[in-house]
Amino acid sequence: MGGDQFARSKILRRELPETLREEPIYVPARMINEVLYCERLMYLEWVQGEFAHNRFTVDGTAVHRNVDKESSGLAASEELPEEGAAQSVWLSSERLGITAKIDLVEIVGDEVLVIEYKRGKAPKVKEGAYLPERAQLAAQVLLLKEHGYRVKGAAIYYAEQRQRIPIEVDEELFDVARGAAARAKELWRNGELPPPLDDSPKCFGCSLIGICLPDETGYLRRESQPSDGIRRLHPARDDKLPVYVQEAGARIGVSGELLHITSRAGERTEVKIPLTSEVSVFGPVQMSMQAIHRLLEREIPLMLFSSGGWYRGRIVGAESKNVELRLAQYARFNDETFATKLASGFVTSKIFNARTMLRRNHSEPDETALKEMKRLARSATECSSKERLLGIEGAAARLYFSNFAGMLKKQDEELPFRFDGRNRRPPRDPVNALLSFVYAILVKDMNIACMRAGLDPLIGFYHRPRFGRPSLALDLMEEFRPIVADSTVIQLINNGIVGPDDFLVTASSVAIKGPARRKVVLAYEQRLDQLITHPVFGYRINYRRVFEVQARLLSRHILGEIDSYPQFRTR
Repeated sequence: MGGDQFARSKILRRELPETLREEPIYVPARMINEVLYCERLMYLEWVQGEFAHNRFTVDGTAVHRNVDKESSGLAASEELPEEGAAQSVWLSSERLGITAKIDLVEIVGDEVLVIEYKRGKAPKVKEGAYLPERAQLAAQVLLLKEHGYRVKGAAIYYAEQRQRIPIEVDEELFDVARGAAARAKELWRNGELPPPLDDSPKCFGCSLIGICLPDETGYLRRESQPSDGIRRLHPARDDKLPVYVQEAGARIGVSGELLHITSRAGERTEVKIPLTSEVSVFGPVQMSMQAIHRLLEREIPLMLFSSGGWYRGRIVGAESKNVELRLAQYARFNDETFATKLASGFVTSKIFNARTMLRRNHSEPDETALKEMKRLARSATECSSKERLLGIEGAAARLYFSNFAGMLKKQDEELPFRFDGRNRRPPRDPVNALLSFVYAILVKDMNIACMRAGLDPLIGFYHRPRFGRPSLALDLMEEFRPIVADSTVIQLINNGIVGPDDFLVTASSVAIKGPARRKVVLAYEQRLDQLITHPVFGYRINYRRVFEVQARLLSRHILGEIDSYPQFRTR
């Protein structure tokens, strides 16, 4: 994982401006719950603004749907009616430093009753609920008392069993709530992400598990793997799938939870929005503003390509709220030692993975070329100059592509396509046309991985930033070019999925015809869906999940939580 000559990275602590330090910090009652349950979860959600849904949070949102509708409001304490109720009551106190949106406040005479809604069933504990939930309720009671209300009691309504469980709120519980609020403020001001829980059962069911990566981060921090291996707490595959619209003149509209894609000939296809991870559009495709808004609301990126397959850009909703990570990324960009170490790892892994491709797929691999590529990879590991690294990468690429044709199977004693080396802008033969197109799709997916991890795709550490260039996405894709993109192209040719008739050949360039592009996209997506064993963690996930895991771990390295980026090398 990089050369030993590089110094151990330091955790970047966030320094707050003095003006911000003086402002009162209102801790949400929900964060009082979370800081008692898991300090790292609280920090990720409240300080870094991270969030992700799973079935439990979706269920919780459904439970709160009715009480989240604001009523006419809660009357002042001295003007309470004899009976009634108020929903979604928002109170804050500068003295307490706490804020809360209380689900339901019932009025009983001159007193009020606090009701908190929760999904699921009540736990079988004598207190009626676990400490984090009781402390959250205590914070709400404190706020009501602070605003002059007499609180008769408090309860938690468990939706699955449709039952209110009374909760005793006493001075001891008030102290717990105050202490939790103080701890949350302390963590906020310290500006340092708490370490992950160690092999904790709390991680099961956490919606932020794919963001937190507790076992992976813990392993990389302590450099020792548990005897029973690293738990794969996140899904091996994502239930959501990408949508590609490539036909010129197609139209995309929306109705309810469905995208309607209509071809120029009038054929209509329906796509379920909740099961869509992204939408990629090629060339002149019409899309209604309503459909664009729906994608933005659901945080589904819209990726734009030219008719020829060049990646143009993306339309996304609000960017990541993780300002800490962005500031750290910009600071690391100016750290030449840090940037060179990362670049060294990217290039080393790319060369090793390209060498593995030749060993696996070449009919008669050139041992001299394999030895030279191994030597170049080791040189890249020890390289401390990005300029020299470019030379090493170029030499390895020339060796690799000079042997690339040997990975293509002969058909009727002839290669289906002639390949004399890499060329582009424009590609001048079918193999290079395929490589360029698949690389463009891979750049798109790395852009999405960066975006979801909260990273700025434009600020890279190896590829020099320039106007509109997704430098970080290009950095991350280096180690995946051979094993994902090149592998897809080899499969397309060797399995006869594409042939000479699938290309438009002119005097100066070669392009893939529209129907053939669909076959290329399908082969690429099948490659991404293939389950593989992660070379560092040992569990099986598909490549699409690997992209996000690697981007998340890069963010952990940028923040200084782990010493090095875990390179992805196949064996």
